[in-house]
Amino acid sequence: MATKIRLARHGRKSRPFYHIVVADSRAPRDGKFIERIGSYNPNTNPATINLDFDKALTWLNSGAQPTDTARAILSYEGVMMMKHLQGGVKKGSFDEAAAEVKFEAWKKEKEAKINAKKEGLSTVATDSAKARLEAETKVSTDRSEAIAKKAADAAAAIAAAEAAKNAPAEAANEEGTESTEA
Repeated sequence: MATKIRLARHGRKSRPFYHIVVADSRAPRDGKFIERIGSYNPNTNPATINLDFDKALTWLNSGAQPTDTARAILSYEGVMMMKHLQGGVKKGSFDEAAAEVKFEAWKKEKEAKINAKKEGLSTVATDSAKARLEAETKVSTDRSEAIAKKAADAAAAIAAAEAAKNAPAEAANEEGTESTEA
């Protein structure tokens, strides 16, 4: 029986969630499968992958063929690297201990890259939040200054109107005082 390691889609519309399964190549995508070896959630950043490393390696060694996406996921998790190193041990290129050392070095480097990406994403998020807050503060101060200016202009216009009303009355009062003095 030809087996494949592939993804079975689950989740709602526009929010996919995949199970990583080992299935007969003739079975439908979301249908019957032999064993579920993990899950993949592309909705998070970086994508969340839960994989049973030993089961995946066992199935690869027994001849299961991964699809392109499943191969990328297995490679990301290091299953393909371990298979490659085990092939080198079988050929006699190096021993089991050297293979473990190489795999651990690769794994540490991979984890460092993932952590750097997570930190980069968090700093980008905080920087964008600060920029939005500064822009909002600037708009708010500009708006309050415009409102204050408009209120001052309105108060000046009212004062000018009152002065204009009082000016004829004051002029009449001044004329009246001048005529009484004469």
